[in-house]
Amino acid sequence: MKALLLKEYMKLELVQMPEPEIGPHDVLVRVKACGICGSDVHGLDGSTGRRLPPIVMGHEAAGAVAGMGAQVKDLKEGDRVTFDSTVWCGACFYCRRGQVNLCDDRQVLGVSPGEYRRHGAFAEYVAVPRRIVYPLPEGLSFEHAAMTEAVSVAVHGVGITPVKLGDTAMVAGSGMIGLLVIQALKRAGCGRVIAVDIDDARLKLAAELGADDQLNPKTVDVPAFVREATRGRGADVAVEVVGATDPLVTALRSLRKGGALTLVGNLSPQVELPLQWVVTREVRLQGSCASAGEYPVCLELLARGMIRVEPLISAVAPLEEGAAWFDRLYRREPNLMKVILQP
Repeated sequence: MKALLLKEYMKLELVQMPEPEIGPHDVLVRVKACGICGSDVHGLDGSTGRRLPPIVMGHEAAGAVAGMGAQVKDLKEGDRVTFDSTVWCGACFYCRRGQVNLCDDRQVLGVSPGEYRRHGAFAEYVAVPRRIVYPLPEGLSFEHAAMTEAVSVAVHGVGITPVKLGDTAMVAGSGMIGLLVIQALKRAGCGRVIAVDIDDARLKLAAELGADDQLNPKTVDVPAFVREATRGRGADVAVEVVGATDPLVTALRSLRKGGALTLVGNLSPQVELPLQWVVTREVRLQGSCASAGEYPVCLELLARGMIRVEPLISAVAPLEEGAAWFDRLYRREPNLMKVILQP
C-alpha cells in the first residue's frame, strides 16, 4: 500500500509499505479521507517529541471496512466508518470507569513517542480495534466524517465545563478546535459566546459560526470588554484552546468570581499562572484531554448540521500531494486551516 511516511524530521515521502496485519478483534479500514492535524504539523519538525521517525502520521480519518478479525461479527466489508484516535485497553482502572482518554496503556494513531509506534492513517489502509470504530450516519461524507475526531475534542471539553443555560462564555483561540468549541458552547445553551484571537480572518470565521463577539487582543482590552458586557462580573465560563501564557491569562482575567476555565490547548509544556487571581476569586481550572465516548453524539451533530465543518476545510487533495500541503501548513500560509488528504 502507499503511505506518507515521515522518514526523518522535515522529510515526508510517499512510499510503499505492507498492508497492516489485523488481530481477531481488529478492523482493517481503507482510508478515504484523513485530515492534517496541527499536532501532525508540529510533529513534522520534532517539536512535540511524540512523533519519532519513521512514522506514518494521521489520526483524523474515515473510510470503508476492508477486512475484519475473526471475532468481529457486527460489521461487513464496505461499511462506512470512522474511528477514534485513541486506542484504549478497556481493562485498566480508568477504562473501567469510562475515562478511556486517561487509559494507562493509551496509544494514539500516528504517534511514536518512544514507548510505542502506532502507524496512522496517511495511508491506503489502517488497522484499528473494533471498540474504537463507529459506523457513519447516512449522507455524511468521508471528508466531514474525518473531522469527527476534532469535533469530539471540542465536545468533550465543553461537556466537562459547567455550562448553564444562558451563560456567557469566552473562548481564547479561534483556530480549528476553538471554532468547534464555539459551536459546541452555543449548542450547550450559552447565551453569549465571545471569541478571542489575534487573527482577524479567524475572528470573521468565528462570527460566521456563531460567536456573538469577536475580539482581537492586539486592539481590544479583552477582560475589560467582557466585564462591561456582563455588568461588571465577567464570563461564567471560558475555554482556552491555544496552550500559551498570554491567552491563558486573558481567559482567567475575563472570568467572574467563581467562574470556570477549561484548558484544551497544550502548545506549551509550561505556562505562567496568576495564582493569587485564581485562589482569591475561587476560579475552577479543568484540564481536558482528547475525548471519552463522545463520537456517537458528534456524528449525530455533524449529520444534522448542528456543528458545521465545511467552512473549516480549506482543501481536499490526493495523498501524493501531502508533503506539499504539510509544507504550506508549516509555513502558516494565511487563510489555510484544515486540509483533507485522500489516499
